[in-house]
Amino acid sequence: MQKTFLFFLLITLGSVSFGQQVKTTPAPKKDDKPAQAPVNPNAATADFKEESYNFGDVGEGPQITHEFKFTNNGKEPLILSNVKASCGCTTPSWPKDPILPGKEATILVTYNTQGRPGKFTKSITITSNAATPSKVIYINGTVEKVDPAKYEPLEQPSMLSPKGTN
Repeated sequence: MQKTFLFFLLITLGSVSFGQQVKTTPAPKKDDKPAQAPVNPNAATADFKEESYNFGDVGEGPQITHEFKFTNNGKEPLILSNVKASCGCTTPSWPKDPILPGKEATILVTYNTQGRPGKFTKSITITSNAATPSKVIYINGTVEKVDPAKYEPLEQPSMLSPKGTN
C-alpha cells in the first residue's frame, strides 16, 4: 500500500513540475491590429463624380452606355491596370495611358440589354495604383421586354425586282 501511495505521489509531483516548465505565449488581445503599410501622401487617386448609375427603364434590345468620370487628385500619375465587369453582358473600356495629377478621365460602361428582361445590377471593379487600389462602381436599371406583336416589320425591297419597276 505504501508503494502504491509513493508511486502516485511521484507521478503527481512529476506532472506538476513538468507543467511549470512549459511556457505559453499569451493570446493576442482583441485590440491588437495587424501592422499596415504606411499610406503614401503623394499617391494617385481616382475620385469619381458618381459611383453608381441608374439607367431607369429601358427597352430590350439595344446596348446602353454610361461614362463614369473621375479625376486624379493625387500627386502621382494614376495607372488603371484592370477594369473588370461582373458578367459578360457588361463591357468596360478605360484609358490605358497614365492619368496625370489634376486630369480627368472616363470609364465607359456598356450593357447589352438583348435577351435580359428584368431588373439588373452590375458591378465594375477597378484595379489601379491609387491610394485605394481597388474600387467598385455600379450600373443598374430595368429592361422592359419588347412585345414583337406591337411592331410591324419594315418592308424590305425585293432583290428580284429591279428598282423603279412595279
